[in-house]
Amino acid sequence: MTQFTDLGLSPKVLSAVADAGYSTPTPIQAAAIPSALERKDVLGIAQTGTGKTAAFVLPMITLLEKGRARARMPRTLILEPTRELAAQVEENFTKYGKNHKLNVALLIGGVSFDEQEKKLERGADVLIATPGRLLDHFERGKLLMTGVEILVIDEADRMLDMGFIPDIERIAKLTPMTRQTLFFSATMPPEITRLADQFLHAPVRVEVAKPAQTAKTITQKLVACGSKDWAKRAKLRELIDAEAATLKNAIIFCNRKVDVADLLRSLLKHEYSVGALHGDMDQRSRMATLEAFRANKLSLLVASDVAARGLDIPDVSHVFNFDVPIHAEDYVHRIGRTGRAGRSGAAYMLVTKRDSKYLDAILKLTGDAVEWHDGDMSTLVEEVGDDKPQRGSRDAKRGPRGGNKRDHAPKPDHEKQAFKGLKGDTVSQDAAAAPAGVADTPKPEKRREERPHNERQREIRPGDQRQRDDRKTEGRQRDARSEPQAAQASRDPQPREHERKPRHDRDNDNSPVPLGFGDDTPAFMRNGLK
Repeated sequence: MTQFTDLGLSPKVLSAVADAGYSTPTPIQAAAIPSALERKDVLGIAQTGTGKTAAFVLPMITLLEKGRARARMPRTLILEPTRELAAQVEENFTKYGKNHKLNVALLIGGVSFDEQEKKLERGADVLIATPGRLLDHFERGKLLMTGVEILVIDEADRMLDMGFIPDIERIAKLTPMTRQTLFFSATMPPEITRLADQFLHAPVRVEVAKPAQTAKTITQKLVACGSKDWAKRAKLRELIDAEAATLKNAIIFCNRKVDVADLLRSLLKHEYSVGALHGDMDQRSRMATLEAFRANKLSLLVASDVAARGLDIPDVSHVFNFDVPIHAEDYVHRIGRTGRAGRSGAAYMLVTKRDSKYLDAILKLTGDAVEWHDGDMSTLVEEVGDDKPQRGSRDAKRGPRGGNKRDHAPKPDHEKQAFKGLKGDTVSQDAAAAPAGVADTPKPEKRREERPHNERQREIRPGDQRQRDDRKTEGRQRDARSEPQAAQASRDPQPREHERKPRHDRDNDNSPVPLGFGDDTPAFMRNGLK
């Protein structure tokens, strides 16, 4: 059996590994570490919980024993998709690099820029960062990446699939072409592999398991339940109570952050020991919640997919999927939080009638035949309103053709008949068939003064008549001035007298000259220019 001593690691690193209690590497570590020590690009694919972090941390520490970092020029760069993963990698460098004097800088959001800039000024042997905060420091002129020797992209599929592609491409262009690049991920679909090819040069592909294979130590079960939120919450509480004998702690995954908040309030109301973790929380709260969960001060952790990738909480006994993940790959990462390092674990997923499409994609990806804990798809009944848009959504406010839904609502027959009856002078035949009390509605009479037309006009005083005539005259003059010159010329083809005279004869002309410039410049302005 392969031992860490057979992989070519330095004595200082081997001593730190032995102090941590490890002697036998995992398959991904045994296959990736020798190639990384030879300065080759590595594409590592293994299911979550198999020790991918140590597979690049250990060879990096060995390679960094020679050399020294310069100010604002890190020697190695590790990119992580979330703050929690970045902080976790920093802990690995602290544990395995305790015999080395390495400067490790952590650049993540939610932390002061000043403290991070001080670490960069001292020189960082290892720079661990999320893409957004890394580019923020670069644009502020506090960071240069021309000295990066090793670039690590952890959880590569997630980094490329979460919209980080432009940031990753920009960061890769800022690093030297001679760098060594390491990709590690639990899943690597073909389209993501093509994207990764542009960052790797003749990589050594290390694949110790199927890209979407789940750990065999995890017991997976499906739970049929109603699609209403209250029904799902009741079923979840029933499962938690039923597993109380073996449940040490559990992570409950939701698809949306708003669902995390709602489920947290519900569980707190029923007096469960529970905390929450999602992307909108500030960094201090997120770290405090994780520490409380690791220390068993919290039994349950309601989380979004921010906790699904790479979080190393070794002894999680249960995982509950409150929502079926939309992306099938996320299911592998979610249940990978339990059953780590050879331990046994249990994973339950609540399934409703609307989740059949997502469930089929998960079963097709993993290839597992998952048992039903309670009922099956045939027992699920689509509840009334399941296919209707949610309240408050745009579709709910629209009718069948995009307008307001009351615009498309059919009018009752008696309203149609009443409308027909009021259109003419007499009630139509259709109105006769209307309900009683509607067709018999008398037609409103038109009230019109019977006085002669000249008597109904308002008496006009002489002063008002003069003002009205003056306004009409003003309007006609204004309209005449605003007409185009061509239209005016067509009505008056004969030019005025002063326009027929030569320019030098106009100075003594007493005829009226229009305001303007050029040939129509007033006489007093032309006299001033002589």
